[in-house]
Amino acid sequence: MLPCPRTAPVLVQLSSLPPVLSMGTMATMSSFILVTITLVIGREAWALENCLQEQMRLRAQVHQLETRVKQQQVKIAQLLHEKEVQLLDKGEENSVIDLGSKRQYADCSEIFNDGYKRSGFYKIKPLESPAEFSVYCDMSDGGGWTVIQRRSDGSENFNRGWNDYKNGFGNFVQKNGEYWLGNKNLHLLTTQGDYTLKIDLADFEKNSRYAQYKNFKVGDEENSYELNIGEYSGTAGDSLTGKFHPEVQWWGSHQRMKFSTWDKDNDNYEGNCAEEDQSGWWFNRCHSANLNGLYYTGSYTAETDNGVVWHTWHGWWYSLKSVIMKIRPNDFIPNIV
Repeated sequence: MLPCPRTAPVLVQLSSLPPVLSMGTMATMSSFILVTITLVIGREAWALENCLQEQMRLRAQVHQLETRVKQQQVKIAQLLHEKEVQLLDKGEENSVIDLGSKRQYADCSEIFNDGYKRSGFYKIKPLESPAEFSVYCDMSDGGGWTVIQRRSDGSENFNRGWNDYKNGFGNFVQKNGEYWLGNKNLHLLTTQGDYTLKIDLADFEKNSRYAQYKNFKVGDEENSYELNIGEYSGTAGDSLTGKFHPEVQWWGSHQRMKFSTWDKDNDNYEGNCAEEDQSGWWFNRCHSANLNGLYYTGSYTAETDNGVVWHTWHGWWYSLKSVIMKIRPNDFIPNIV
């Protein structure tokens, strides 16, 4: 922005005047000088006022443009989110296995027992769901597993807000793509029956373990997608209930914890666990397991234990290589035919 002109003083050099002037001539010249000075000052004042007005106009335009840019940024963010949700709801048509049937399946166990033994993305529609959505069905390990979360390479950002975790996000196209199925879908799935949660874990040293829980349920949004789990079995240790140590259980157990994100704090901690650990999860004060944490390559150092953590296997300061969270009805009996 150009600076306003500064007024310059008007100097009249008396030495330039004739040595002898009549009183009338002096009076006339004085009047002329006064008029000239008045005109010059008036012109400068007018120019200054115009400049100030121009500055105000330009500032208003800049403010208007900044507002428009912010509005466009919000719009772009909304469009990107809608595109991501669209990817969740529709997937890539050529990536979803077409069953060629009008039957709607409530979960992957029904698909498996209807004769489809190939792992991949399918469309399912839980009983109370208003629409179908795409999900990866793991037809190995006995078959019929509905995969609700996957970590494999750190390609997906899991440090997200409430709506993203509610609706789901991630890669619903690639076999090993990272994603979160969505809390509303977890609720719809687990309220239609009794489900077993199995968590497959792997580290960077090519070791693998698992943790399994009966009666896995996720509440509705009104109850902040509260977590409920039953009896544990497995080889990775029971990090979700924290029963491995009474002093850890009161602050590290995730049983009956509400879901928290950086923009919706439902934990029992005086601070914000989701913000400090940079993920959405069923935090307590804060965790003994955080499978949505930041993706490190094994042992790490940070201000908080914010990695992909399963404490009872590798502790708080080791971030796992891969995680698969999957569910199947408790009473599932595979149809071998």
